Amino acid sequence: MFTEVEQEQLIEKLEIFKIQGRDKRGRKILRIIGKFFPARNLSVEVVNKYLAEKIFPELEKRPFAVVYVHTDVEKSENFPGVSALRSFYDAIPVKVRENLEAVYFLHPGLQARLFLATFGRFIFSGGLYGKLRYVSRVDYLWEHVRRNEIGMPEFVYDHDEDLEYRPMMDYGLESDHARVYGDAPAVDSPVTMYSMRCIS
Repeated sequence: MFTEVEQEQLIEKLEIFKIQGRDKRGRKILRIIGKFFPARNLSVEVVNKYLAEKIFPELEKRPFAVVYVHTDVEKSENFPGVSALRSFYDAIPVKVRENLEAVYFLHPGLQARLFLATFGRFIFSGGLYGKLRYVSRVDYLWEHVRRNEIGMPEFVYDHDEDLEYRPMMDYGLESDHARVYGDAPAVDSPVTMYSMRCIS
């Protein structure tokens, strides 16, 4: 585990949380890139401290929206766990919670949707679950967010392109991992036929 200072530097360097741009209603946007969240290397306390010092003060005065980018998130690498999610949510000041008006969840995947449908209401109180908007493509995000004001990593657009050619990935009916060429997997093969995207 890194020291507290190293963890804070890592959060800053990776730009996991970034206030950037506005949506079409003029609200500030907190962009969160799930793939960049190194769950194994960050403690809940350090993340909460970082948010309290660097992010929340900028969101206390006016309504804002969150764009959460779930593209390529892996449970083993990026998912901090249910208790950590609850801790992050509980640490959000009341004023900030009141100002949060929408959460745009980009590239959710079937397992993420099932997880939130099952546990979302229990983990996130105060109506946050009702503010959640699933967005399956970047192009659909631009219906809500000003396109030129928010940056997206290249892998997000690459995933969108994959979805255009393999639309069943949206529903978890086709793997979103790199294709394996050769013989079709046998029943007891370690190669899965269904998406194993994480639930985070």
